[in-house]
Amino acid sequence: MKRIVWNELDPAQRRACLARPGADGQAEIEAAVRRVFEQVRADGDTALRALTRRFDGVELAGFRVPVDAIADAVATLEPRLREALVQARDRLLTWHRAGMAREFEVDTAPGVRCGRLLRPIPRVGLYVPAGTAPLPSTALMLGVPSQLAGCAEVVLCTPPRADGSADPTVLAAASLCGITRIYTLGGAQAIAAMSLGTDSVPRCDKLFGPGNRYVTAAKQLAAMMVGGPAIDMPAGPSEVLVIADAGAPPAHVAADLLSQAEHGPDSQVVLLTDDRGLIDAVEQEVRRQLAALPREAIALRALEHARLVQVEDLGTAFDISNDYAPEHLILALRDARAWLPKVGSAGSVFLGDFAPESLGDYCSGTNHVLPTNGAARAWSGVSVASFQTSISVQEVSCEGLALIGPDAVAIARAEGLEAHAQSVLRRLEAGA
Repeated sequence: MKRIVWNELDPAQRRACLARPGADGQAEIEAAVRRVFEQVRADGDTALRALTRRFDGVELAGFRVPVDAIADAVATLEPRLREALVQARDRLLTWHRAGMAREFEVDTAPGVRCGRLLRPIPRVGLYVPAGTAPLPSTALMLGVPSQLAGCAEVVLCTPPRADGSADPTVLAAASLCGITRIYTLGGAQAIAAMSLGTDSVPRCDKLFGPGNRYVTAAKQLAAMMVGGPAIDMPAGPSEVLVIADAGAPPAHVAADLLSQAEHGPDSQVVLLTDDRGLIDAVEQEVRRQLAALPREAIALRALEHARLVQVEDLGTAFDISNDYAPEHLILALRDARAWLPKVGSAGSVFLGDFAPESLGDYCSGTNHVLPTNGAARAWSGVSVASFQTSISVQEVSCEGLALIGPDAVAIARAEGLEAHAQSVLRRLEAGA
């Protein structure tokens, strides 16, 4: 962890201070991902088998998980875990339903009626990571909104375990969302398969889900392909930023930092506070709690990128945070809600001392598939709308055309598009 006094840094040092880890080597990652796509494009399932053997150390005859294996995973799930997954799913359903977009129609002028249609994306591909740990919660986070949107086909890819099977908790979570088309494929090759299509894996219209730098690069490459799939967002290594005041419990703040640090060595955790004493206490707590974590080695590597930043005042902290645009923003502040209007860019916000980020990861009801690496300045987390297209529609009467048609003619001619103008004028003449 690095301690920093913000006011002692010049602009260049400030940028360097909050630079995300892992920026080095991006060209090599993109080149490696491009090679994976070329292999899958050329050799389909054969390439997928070879890549799975190379990267996962598993020899697979087929990739699709049998339906009876999914049923067995549900049947053998530990009861308390099953209850927790069901409750988490139901809270996700409640939150996503409340935020669903709606169709509408409105008269924009007499005789001119405009509206919006909502349609599900026909076939979507979901990626559920399982690099250093399986993530059944991600299956829920992606499965619930795809279910509410009404997508006709949902394809889910998750990396195989050492024995070639999919993690049973991931299978059970997917089943709770009605997903049965599941493939044991991971990494860039899974993204390539869902982007290009093979004999086994169908080509998808849009891809969803977080992942490591290779998965993120693969999604971005897929989105740039001619006729390629859309993607939900850039969702790479996890990160959290905590803004805390002198009243924040150091043990809670330290635990929040560590909960993100244990995700992976390329995760980043940041603390902004106007209280130097809190930094001292949090630093001590992090060391104490770290020693008790099973994933201590992973968290320790991530903490190399951690920043404990002392600011002059909390207003400065919010300025820094909005520029950084964290995936997760925790406001460990007295009367945290009063500070909410200061938040301009963040994936998800957690208010007060009793809202740990872990609740958002699992069961509060909000979605944990969020933009990372500063993308929250322009991207939002996954919602039902992410799985839908919005189609505008307009109906115009003869009277409506007479009213607004001259506006279209004037604008068309200003743009030098006479055929556009004539398409209106001919109708106006016919109507007269």
